[in-house]
Amino acid sequence: MNRKQLIALLLFRRRMKRRGNNRLIWVHPINKMRQKVGTFYTLFEQLRNDDTKFFNYFRMSITSFDELHERLKDSIQRKNTKMRNCIQPIEMLAITLRHLASGCTFTDLHYSFRVGISTARVIVRDVCQALWKVMHSECIPSPTKAVWESVANGFEQAANFPHCIGAVDGKHIRIVNPVHSGSMYFNNKDYHSIVLMGIADSKYRFVFMHVGSYGKECDSSVFKQTQLWKSIESSSNNLPEEKCLPGTEGPKVPYFIVGDAAFGLHKHLLRPYGGTHLTVEKRIFNYRLCRARRYIECAFGILSNKWRIFHRPLNVQPELANDIVKACIILHNYVRDRDGYRIEDTTTIIGLEEVQGENTTRGGVRANNIRNILCQNFVSSVGSVPWQMSKI
Repeated sequence: MNRKQLIALLLFRRRMKRRGNNRLIWVHPINKMRQKVGTFYTLFEQLRNDDTKFFNYFRMSITSFDELHERLKDSIQRKNTKMRNCIQPIEMLAITLRHLASGCTFTDLHYSFRVGISTARVIVRDVCQALWKVMHSECIPSPTKAVWESVANGFEQAANFPHCIGAVDGKHIRIVNPVHSGSMYFNNKDYHSIVLMGIADSKYRFVFMHVGSYGKECDSSVFKQTQLWKSIESSSNNLPEEKCLPGTEGPKVPYFIVGDAAFGLHKHLLRPYGGTHLTVEKRIFNYRLCRARRYIECAFGILSNKWRIFHRPLNVQPELANDIVKACIILHNYVRDRDGYRIEDTTTIIGLEEVQGENTTRGGVRANNIRNILCQNFVSSVGSVPWQMSKI
């Protein structure tokens, strides 16, 4: 071996040695201080001494947090290794809730909780998936006849709109353009998004949700693709039987969902009358329907203001974006069931925008007749409300 070859070999060995030394850094020095200066270890116990501060930080009460931890811990528990101890489920839940509540980035979580950026991402993914898997059947149960009847009773009492089993609408969830996705996620508002479709009851809870459709799609087409709507159309969704409207002996009316003009008219999906020169009766119907439809708008407003992850584009792959949205819907219902309404639950929608409607065809004779029956009922002595004339 000549002198040049020897020098080259020595340089190569030195380079490989340096590369090997870099690989020995299993935990970054910043993260090694996690149990001394990390947010969970320095702030969590202090927050537990103040109910209001705890709620503001995690968007739920201490009792709700503890119950949620008990429900999820077996699903997100990791095993310790010879190299290091795992992050415990309670800290994983705290990291995820703070990410969803504040909208902070994974880099922010890295510096505050002293976990790796990639670790923070994995934690959020795992906890969000566990939230959906473990809590879905409780927080958004499969609709049964009893569930639909309960929702309808709520709308009749709160919104004076009989036979309504929910208010439907869709919103754009902003995302950073995924790699190699082309224009699939690019919507008519000039940004990239996925579509969240939701149905709310009169308590601002979501009784149905669907997320993941491309941002370029419109409300009506997204809703028609859902399994819920397909089952409603095929009469296999356990809807209550058709009944006469309260206080009447007139024709029987089916149960239905209410939506805006973006949705096609159907016997199980009512929308407002279109046009500008409407009769007083039709204007009253539109007001009453709008009053019922406001519950989904308010639900979206509460959702986006409590979970401020929606205030900025989600800089994750679409699959994780879907997991995050589904987890937030679960948390929305979970917190409302346990902690109720808070004055901070503003209904102003921030970060979510309407999905574009499509040119829908007129509904069939049956759907128009149902809408006309309700229209006449709302101006009758049994169906009118005292203040409606002042609202049109």
